[in-house]
Amino acid sequence: MKTKTAVLAGAALLAASSSALAQKASQSAGSRKRKSQDELIEALQKPDATRKDKADALRVLAQVGDGECLKVVAPLLKDEDLADMARYAIEPIPDPAVDDALRAVVAEATGRPLVGAIGSLGVRRDAKAVPALAAKLGDSDAQVAIAAAKSLGCIGNAAAAQALQDALPKATGFAQAAVVEGLFRAAESLAAQKQCQAAAGLYDALAKSSPLDCTKKVAAERAEALRKSS
Repeated sequence: MKTKTAVLAGAALLAASSSALAQKASQSAGSRKRKSQDELIEALQKPDATRKDKADALRVLAQVGDGECLKVVAPLLKDEDLADMARYAIEPIPDPAVDDALRAVVAEATGRPLVGAIGSLGVRRDAKAVPALAAKLGDSDAQVAIAAAKSLGCIGNAAAAQALQDALPKATGFAQAAVVEGLFRAAESLAAQKQCQAAAGLYDALAKSSPLDCTKKVAAERAEALRKSS
């Protein structure tokens, strides 16, 4: 009996010790991560930092960064040379302030920074960005219009789908193809969300209005399959 009690007591002590060690290790890792981020932010703010220095810091921030780095990284989203690296640094951060910063770029920037910010909003599936992205579907810069169509497809909610449907009759060339792609993506997203009727409706619209016969056929087949499965 004493032996059993001693074994149980030893096991309890071992479990408590392991828990304490794990907690200490977690705190230590968090502290190292914070120190690393602080050092990277400092590197970005150095007056003599080269483009390579900043790009290297942003690359690591993509792995260890959180919302605290946004105040330093956000201004770089409009930098022609560093915008892509800046986006990659903040894109994984689960903070709504990141979406706010990207939407601000869409409202103010042009060219490559604008196209990149539009893409990131699609990756993050920011529903609040739908009105701003819808406005870019008719942009005179084809790359902007294409990026907007693809991102709306990624967001894939009812508002995004409606914006794409409205844009399809007016779109031309590569932008038109992107709108069709966006509509397929939106339909897939709605189906994944169990909104089968809405998804089938999108496929029906594509079967009727798509400029390519091959996509009309695919859309009609998917609409029929959804109706059979629901």
